[in-house]
Amino acid sequence: MNLAGDIIGRLAETRHLTPREYAVLLSPSLDPKAVAHLTAAARERTDGIFGRKVRIRGLIEVTNVCRNNCLYCGLRRDNRGLPRYTLSADTILDSCRKGYEAGFRTFVLQGGENPVLTVERVTETVRRIYTTYPDAAITLSLGEWPDEAYAAFRQAGASRYLLRHETHNRRHYSQLHPSDMSLDNRLRCLDTLKRLGYQTGTGIMVGSPGQTTAHIIEDLEYMHHLQPEMIGIGPFLPNSSTPFGSCQPGNLELTVRLISILRLMFPNANIPSTTALATLDSEGRNRGIMAGANVVMPNLTPPECRAAYSLYDNKASTGAEAAEGIALLREQLARIGMEITTEKGDYNNYV
Repeated sequence: MNLAGDIIGRLAETRHLTPREYAVLLSPSLDPKAVAHLTAAARERTDGIFGRKVRIRGLIEVTNVCRNNCLYCGLRRDNRGLPRYTLSADTILDSCRKGYEAGFRTFVLQGGENPVLTVERVTETVRRIYTTYPDAAITLSLGEWPDEAYAAFRQAGASRYLLRHETHNRRHYSQLHPSDMSLDNRLRCLDTLKRLGYQTGTGIMVGSPGQTTAHIIEDLEYMHHLQPEMIGIGPFLPNSSTPFGSCQPGNLELTVRLISILRLMFPNANIPSTTALATLDSEGRNRGIMAGANVVMPNLTPPECRAAYSLYDNKASTGAEAAEGIALLREQLARIGMEITTEKGDYNNYV
């Protein structure tokens, strides 16, 4: 505990560690007392910046069509059994209206890389949302685009973009993605997003097939270099219609431990407690929050489309994970001493 305690203190103070020190905190044999100390330090840091408040973002899954064939993802091109959909701009605006009336001040438009969603179509949709709800933030999570497309979305009113790098290790990247995708292009996109002034998010799947502790440390080093304003991190969950369908899911304990590490590395970042955590374990979302997460993203997608947005099997999208379940979410968060805030919740470099 003494060594681990010293490392946790150093991380809280300097926001960065050596690879060997990260390895100590990521070890499966880390003393439970050290894990508890790490969790408490992260939650204390979170409370000092955000209070006992959890920011909500309204998630709109705009399309489950994707041109890519990533080996882990249920939206992959070769998943022929998945019924496909693409929301019209009017439907997206209607979802925003319902969310705005419920108190949401951030809309997250997430979807596969659908060729039907041209630069012009996405730009016009973003412009309509921004014009209608100028006091709300628009986050996009629509994959890889040319630099000029990101610039157009930014000019139209999008201020945040989430693009997980998934892994910074080239060999591991090639295990997760087809040969026509490249880590270099993913990193180029993230550099462009930062340069254009987006609040930029990245992240990883914990426990993805082939992942090692060394890979995770490499990811932490990359994120230290990038300095993201948002971090999306959740456990790998298999989809039975993918080549990884029989793989084991990621580990809940390691995922929440990483949330704590990332909170100490990036005190002001917006870090969601993800739907994947809630899917893996009924208490997963609350565990993530107590480990240092400060955001949840209830689902605003039309209910008839939610099941088809099948990134992984049995995705939670009802109850407290749905926008219409906001009262239940409030109740569940109150049980752990937290409350919802509907503020826009931009990144602010307070410390």
